[in-house]
Order: sequence, then C-alpha cells, then structure tokens
Amino acid sequence: MSAAQPKHTRIAVTRKVSSAMARCELTHLQRTVIDVDLARRQHQDYEQTLRNLGCRIESLPEDPGQADSVFVEDTAIVLDEVAVITRPGAPSRRPETAPIAAVLGRYRQLLRIESPGTLDGGDVLRVDRALYVGTSTRSNASGIEQLAALLAPFGYRVLPITVHGCLHLKSAVTQAAPEQLLINPRFVEPSQFEGMGFVEVDASEPYGANALMVGADVVYSNSHPRTAEALRRQGIRVHPVAMSETEKAEGAVTCCSLLIAG
Repeated sequence: MSAAQPKHTRIAVTRKVSSAMARCELTHLQRTVIDVDLARRQHQDYEQTLRNLGCRIESLPEDPGQADSVFVEDTAIVLDEVAVITRPGAPSRRPETAPIAAVLGRYRQLLRIESPGTLDGGDVLRVDRALYVGTSTRSNASGIEQLAALLAPFGYRVLPITVHGCLHLKSAVTQAAPEQLLINPRFVEPSQFEGMGFVEVDASEPYGANALMVGADVVYSNSHPRTAEALRRQGIRVHPVAMSETEKAEGAVTCCSLLIAG
C-alpha cells in the first residue's frame, strides 16, 4: 500500500440512488423536482470522500421499488458490539431493512425493533456510551423503550430527546468533534445534552446541523458554507460534498451511510 492510499479502518455501507427517488417520503419540505442522474453523481462523490477518509465502501445495488433506500442510516444502528435493525416509522420504508441486515449480519450480532415500535436510525445520535433518541414523527415510545432494553446489557444509556420542526434528531444535532455538537437550537434544546459543547448553525442555514464525523474529520454539505466556516474556526477539518438532490428528499450526509468500525 502506498503512502497515498489510506488504511481502511472503517466500512461504510451505502446503497445506490433509486430510480424512484422522486417519489420519496416528505414530511417538512414541499416536493420539488429531483434530478436522479445528478443525485447519483453526487452520491458517487460522497462515497469517494469516504474512501479518501479511509473507509472501504460496501455499496448495495439500487432498489427501484424503494424511493428512499439510499438513506441507509434509518434502517440500523451500528454499535461496537451489536447492530440494531430498526422498524422505520414510514411503513413504505420497512422493506429497506432486510438487505441491510444481510450485510450487517456479517459483522455484528443483530438485534431488532419489533411492532408496535417504530424507530428511524436518523433519530439516534451516539455520543460515547449514550444514545440520544429523538421523539419525532418517525420514532415512537415503544421503539425507544425497546432500544433501551436491547442495549442495557451492553452498558448503553438511551435518552429520549424532544425535537420539533424537523424530520429527525440528526436534522437538528450531530457530533462534529469528541466533545462538540453541531446544533440548531430552534429544533432541539441544547440543555438536553449535558456536558457537551456546541457549534450553532448559522441562522440563515437552519438545515445545517447534519455533519458526518469520520474519525477526526467531518463530511459536510456544501449547501451550508457559513456553518462550515464556523466549524473550521473550531479547528474541525471539513470535507464539503454536494448534496442538493438528497436534501430535496429530506436527506443529508449522515443518512447515506452506515459506518462500521474496523
């Protein structure tokens, strides 16, 4: 391996953009035209950014019957010891979990959220041994309670978090550095995250709170340049990617991969 080739310390599970993406589920945004070809090119660039950061990509083929299937984050929660297969809140998305489970089962013991629970991975923010879970329209009390019971034997704390005005908890807050969260305080109250520091999104970029931390680096949408600059001022290495078409489907950078630590 040459010096220019990073050692693979993580696996990133991704899925190709579906030809049906224009029929995606929407909750908070008005439907606009999605350029599927552009979405595919942007997704390829996103995957390449992950490769550049040392990830080995495991890319599943597209599913033309599942409009939102590129958003693999919602199907599972990958931890050091186990992976939890979720039960997405949108019924149309529940068939997305089986192909992801087939991949994750090669790397982790699988646990599952069962009916009547619903849980989207986009509502789950892990910080060390704490899992903050948004009480959104996609994740209900039963799903959160099941998650807590499943993970208690492994020493994880599951903490429900009130979120409003956005699709998922990770639309409102994500981790950008070991003790720093990137947050939109209009979507989620910072006091719910005791002991953490915060970088607030620029007021003109309300959907800028979604960042994907990969080691000491952050993958971040180029749609939010002012917030990106705020992250850089904190000494955070930001790797911009174009996500315009994904964002039309209420997606973001964390949504499009599941990271498995090597």
